[in-house]
Amino acid sequence: MEAPKSWISRVSAIVAVVILIDQVTKIIVLNTMNLGDSIPILGNWLKFTFTENPGMAFGLQFGPPAMITIFSIVATILIVIYLFSIGSVYGPYRYSLSFVLGGALGNIIDRVFYGMILYDEPLFLGKVVDFIHVNAWRGYVPEGIPFIGGNYLALFPIWNVADMAIVCGVVGILFFQRKFHLITEAAEKSQNEPDLAADISPGESHSGAENSGQ
Repeated sequence: MEAPKSWISRVSAIVAVVILIDQVTKIIVLNTMNLGDSIPILGNWLKFTFTENPGMAFGLQFGPPAMITIFSIVATILIVIYLFSIGSVYGPYRYSLSFVLGGALGNIIDRVFYGMILYDEPLFLGKVVDFIHVNAWRGYVPEGIPFIGGNYLALFPIWNVADMAIVCGVVGILFFQRKFHLITEAAEKSQNEPDLAADISPGESHSGAENSGQ
């Protein structure tokens, strides 16, 4: 296991790099593009399209911007608490969580300060700068699919570096979680064995030795 200072510095470095890349790319977009501008990168499949997203990743929205901002902050605090609870157990799992944390903080910076810096509005405007436009698929949904079958659907999520970090982190968590839990269970078992040995009294140990001799 790593020393506390070692894993904390590694986690902090990952989080800082994610936030730095995320914020630098957003600043470039804000200074070189107007809202709604779109620059083709790989034809219609990949473009840079400047949008303001009041929802979550990929534009998903389940409430007003203030509610989403508060939810994001609470979720981020829980991630930090969980990181400290697992400590130095299994680096790949911990670093995956670090990518999620860095992405969450990158978007929180937008939600908290975006309106104040750009529009002279109060804090917590709740909008995120999105620009990576992936036109994944468009066409008619097969009739057999409930609710949306037979309808024309275009999948073109617009996201940012923070969203990419969150997705990569979640994939890493799903990939490494089994080994993480195996390592955690093994560590707990090894810690419990000395406790069980200490609970055996000298008399019980001596009696057991005599019985084995008979």
